[in-house]
Amino acid sequence: MKPKLEVCGVSYSYHTLEGETPALSHISFTVPSGEFLAVIGPSGCGKSTLLSLLCGLLKPEKGNISMDGIPIGQSHAGIGYMLQKDHLFEWRTIYGNVALGLEIQKKLNDDTRRGLREMLEAYGLNGFASARPSELSGGMRQRAALIRTLALKPDLLLLDEPFSALDYQTRLSVCDDISSIIRSTGKTAILITHDLSEAISVADRILILSCRPGKIKALLPIHFPPEYDSPLKRRNAGEFSAYFNRVWELLQEH
Repeated sequence: MKPKLEVCGVSYSYHTLEGETPALSHISFTVPSGEFLAVIGPSGCGKSTLLSLLCGLLKPEKGNISMDGIPIGQSHAGIGYMLQKDHLFEWRTIYGNVALGLEIQKKLNDDTRRGLREMLEAYGLNGFASARPSELSGGMRQRAALIRTLALKPDLLLLDEPFSALDYQTRLSVCDDISSIIRSTGKTAILITHDLSEAISVADRILILSCRPGKIKALLPIHFPPEYDSPLKRRNAGEFSAYFNRVWELLQEH
């Protein structure tokens, strides 16, 4: 069975008049369908560059990337991208914001409108469909941004530190919320984060990058007993501190 995502020997450098800056070097990994992969590493190691390559905004200088066995440039698979900020438009209602992608792609019809209403209901925002973004908390805004992304039914979700702008308490709650929603949909997801605890609490595996140029130092599987079935519960599991110490050790190795 083909993996959902396959990255093979990918390298990338940024070029300026001053010279070349290698960002990633010989990156290879696969992501099976339905997996939640977290990517961590030092600042400047190429994490966001990796996401830009995965969604086709950048092209690898070496190597190739494929979705379901098809090169990313030729694939018609949908890729959803959640950024650090929710980027909701204040002049549109919450319903107008979550429907924006469907409008742009001319896919807003009775069926997709029904799907939006169902997601607003399921994710606790139905009572705020006519509200403006400024009337919602940070966590509610992020849920709206997720609905906007899921409405297009992407095959792969890329999450670029989507909780980093939130205060710590809200961040814990929203991370628990959104990762549980993503798992319930069975989507394949890749999360970029600087937060080790966050990575351990949400991921099936953690990909650890070295200092720039980013190389893969480790791919660490994460396993918790079935009763620890949410990020908040995982943080209370006995295995959590052992995983944290192991990830920390790998990050400190040079």
